[in-house]
Amino acid sequence: MRITMIGSGYVGLVSGACFSDFGHDVICVDKDETKIAALEAGKMPIFEPGLDTLVASNVAAGRLRFTTDLKAAVAGADAVFIAVGTPSRRGDGHADLSYVFAATREIAEAIDGPVVVVTKSTVPVGTGDKVEEILTELAGDFPIAVVSNPEFLREGAAIGDFKRPDRIVIGTEDPRAQQVMRDVYRPLYLNESPILFTGRRTSELIKYAANAFLATKITFINEIADLCEAVGANVKDVSRGIGLDNRIGSKFLHAGPGYGGSCFPKDTLALLKTAEDYETPVRIVEAVVQVNDTRKRAMGRKVIAALGGGDGTSVRGKTVAVLGLTFKPNTDDMRDAPSLAIIQSLLDAGITVRAHDPEGMEIAKTMMPDITYCGDAYAAAQGADAVVIVTEWNIYRALDLKRLAATMAAPVMVDLRNVYPPSDAERAGFAYSSIGR
Repeated sequence: MRITMIGSGYVGLVSGACFSDFGHDVICVDKDETKIAALEAGKMPIFEPGLDTLVASNVAAGRLRFTTDLKAAVAGADAVFIAVGTPSRRGDGHADLSYVFAATREIAEAIDGPVVVVTKSTVPVGTGDKVEEILTELAGDFPIAVVSNPEFLREGAAIGDFKRPDRIVIGTEDPRAQQVMRDVYRPLYLNESPILFTGRRTSELIKYAANAFLATKITFINEIADLCEAVGANVKDVSRGIGLDNRIGSKFLHAGPGYGGSCFPKDTLALLKTAEDYETPVRIVEAVVQVNDTRKRAMGRKVIAALGGGDGTSVRGKTVAVLGLTFKPNTDDMRDAPSLAIIQSLLDAGITVRAHDPEGMEIAKTMMPDITYCGDAYAAAQGADAVVIVTEWNIYRALDLKRLAATMAAPVMVDLRNVYPPSDAERAGFAYSSIGR
């Protein structure tokens, strides 16, 4: 099949590369000429494990191409996917759909025959109706079907998620569109990946509901972690104890400094705004958003307390090494990363911050210019009064703790990801604190 992917960001590039690996003929479109030139040169605009190799192999096979010419890319396509950004809109928190609707208008002008237009971007309920309205008005009499096909990709594991999905959700009741989408995903038939056909509005809501539920699980265990600290319990054991219940499951029950990234923050907020518009408030999600926002600054206060400043004593002039800046490992995504709020709270207290991250430092430099960036964990810890693990990159899981402590002015460790057993850190000479234990 011939597939056109409008938008060559995270979702569009990963989806386009995977579709081409299925054997489809894929063209990825983007307005950014610099990005397209880089992709044609084999340079990825994002860090995602395995993506560069996947792109290179399918470009070499002639199944994957990149262009800025949307009109030429859409002409003759069997399916056109919209995979542009839908960030939170300034001022009110609603999803900004301007990129979606702009792409829709350009698609309408380029359509030259029957086509299925698929919204891959995360969009609020009813967006597909508006896309259909625009296409009907501008695209003439060609048979056009509008489908919702939300993505469920985890950054750092996106290729595996795409090729071995838990489910494929397709929102359309049009028989022709259903058949086109079956053909698009036919290569996953041998994997027995379940395809769930629903109404378009139902499909749009599934994406938001899924992310809100996962964000709720994260926030729930984070609050339980605070309770564990207060009563002298161990949150890792609590998490395992409830996660072994098949009705609950173990995933997204790891206590930490709060969720971030490109999905959970904006999607929970967009769901709140949709619920407000329809006068059906979702109080649980409201609480999740509020708790997560306050938790990140609270983690900064936790570090300050570990430095001896919890009773009002000044920590001005102290130095803290922050290990991990991205919101999770195996990505360079800094959007709403807990490190941003944590580091800002440290800077506000007059603390000098030295930081390291294996992939996120270039982006972080544009967001946090007032900290020092170091080549590795040991360089960051040199002369520091405390080291803080914010992101659980694998390279931080097997540090030489004695060497690390020896480089520091004061061996204090605040482990916000519970990477190390307390006994290991204490044997190395650290005054150790973690989350919920």
